[in-house]
Amino acid sequence: MSGRNGAQPLVASHTSTRQLRRILVAGAITAGAVILPAAPAMAAPITIPGVGTFEIPEIPGLPPLPAVPGLPGAPAPIAPQVTPAAKAVQAAESKVGSPYVYGASGPDSFDCSGLVQWAYKQAGVSLPRTSYDQASAGVPVSQSDLQPGDVVSFYGGSHSGIYAGGGNVIHASTSGVPVKVAPVSSMPFDGARRY
Repeated sequence: MSGRNGAQPLVASHTSTRQLRRILVAGAITAGAVILPAAPAMAAPITIPGVGTFEIPEIPGLPPLPAVPGLPGAPAPIAPQVTPAAKAVQAAESKVGSPYVYGASGPDSFDCSGLVQWAYKQAGVSLPRTSYDQASAGVPVSQSDLQPGDVVSFYGGSHSGIYAGGGNVIHASTSGVPVKVAPVSSMPFDGARRY
């Protein structure tokens, strides 16, 4: 279908932002030059979101230009979801170097199961207090399936730590040794649990 003088109508949904800007500016310049060559310059700003603001001459007797609907902006970035397991790893990492004290469960000193319980508490998850209870709660996980945050048991369940990824565990090992990161393979693996 043709418009006036055989011109094709514009299809707004297929017009790019750059083409729309050129058309608006060229149309405004043409309208001002053809219709009001001697009229005093009176301009109304029009803002095209994502393109810019333009001064468009007002033409006496013609209604003002309609407002350009807002173009949808880029969606807000989605914040990465931090899982309780990741929060527990971060909490445990923050205590590397803290002293080992038998029976301590933080926030300044820890034994092995106290560190695990405290780290998960920071993530809003309640875990049992002893390493034996930690080794029997949660969901069992094989050593080949470990993910950061899994609770790893050693020495028949008498010692626990938090898997940090990369083959390492964060744990409070023994008296005189602060909380540290060590390879899982440095101790006899007993099992792992996911909470």
